[in-house]
Amino acid sequence: MARFDRYLLQQLMLVFGFFSFVLVLIYWINRAVRLFDHLIADGQSATVFLEFTALSLPTAIELALPLAAFAAAIFVTNRLSQDAELIVMQSTGFSSYRIARPIFYFGLIVALVLSVLTHVLAPMAYERLVDRTAQVAENLTARLLTPGQFNEPMDGLTVYIRDITPDGELQGIFLADTRDPESQITYTANKAYIVHSQTAVQIVLVDGLAQSLRTQDNRLFVTSFADFTFNFDNVSGSMKTARRSYRMLSTLELLRATPAVQKQTRSSRTYLRGTAHLRISSTLLALVAAMIGYSALMVGNFSRFGAWPQIILAILLIVVIKSIETSVSTPTRKIPEYWILAYLPVAVGLAISAILLFVSERPYLFKRYVKVKVAQ
Repeated sequence: MARFDRYLLQQLMLVFGFFSFVLVLIYWINRAVRLFDHLIADGQSATVFLEFTALSLPTAIELALPLAAFAAAIFVTNRLSQDAELIVMQSTGFSSYRIARPIFYFGLIVALVLSVLTHVLAPMAYERLVDRTAQVAENLTARLLTPGQFNEPMDGLTVYIRDITPDGELQGIFLADTRDPESQITYTANKAYIVHSQTAVQIVLVDGLAQSLRTQDNRLFVTSFADFTFNFDNVSGSMKTARRSYRMLSTLELLRATPAVQKQTRSSRTYLRGTAHLRISSTLLALVAAMIGYSALMVGNFSRFGAWPQIILAILLIVVIKSIETSVSTPTRKIPEYWILAYLPVAVGLAISAILLFVSERPYLFKRYVKVKVAQ
């Protein structure tokens, strides 16, 4: 690699690392705040909170890397232009295409890192996150032991606990079971205890009342009891994950789309393979973002007032590329022959970059156009 290529690539990687850190931190904090409110409110420990936030990091990094590559390409190109380094290199015979070579290397490196995340690490982290979420959901003690709040562990079942003593005794229990539309039962008790068995979780109500409302004739039956055991085995079973999501599968599994995978995800072969092609395309967009960020700033003459028009042009072009990506996602997943559309944003982005570099090498095209307009 030439000395200039190493120098420019080093500058790009340093700035890229900074922007990646900032963007990932923003995504991670946003995710962590929501997880903190949800997990801590359910009585989970700080260890569980840290595990969940760590498992959400691959997704945050996956979103941040293309934006960081785009920002790094714009920042470094603009700085080289302001310091007149680009002018010096062009005066020595370097064309816009030649200067773009380290930018292209940089985009390929980011795309490679993004591929490892998108195709392998992110699906593994998501699968682990779903498993841990299911385990937390099945922990009825954490779901129920929230004093002062009405909790609904499943449809038709509402639990309220006034307070919990340091010994684990539940005080002031209200439990409404409306799962049976013909007989709705409400339990109230002065105190209760949570009991774990091998097959289910039980709550033992002590010194309370059971009020059963028969909806057919609106008759109410009230029964007092010294102790009563309510079984939560059906609740834990309802919280288990019924199927695998395609987000848990690696890209290779999506491309194969075996009948077993189709049955597990309840998705068609076309949908799974289309999703795989969209994943591959999304990793290549890191290369497109870097090239557009560079090529847009190469258009126009050097100005001490900055390159804001070129920066705005680069942002608008990225918006166009993302719009194309969104528009092709649905037909790619629904029509087997349209899988090639997944790579349309990449092709359009690289074509735009080539056109911008072509124009940057021929600034007289704009001057000729201006002269024609003035003559008219």
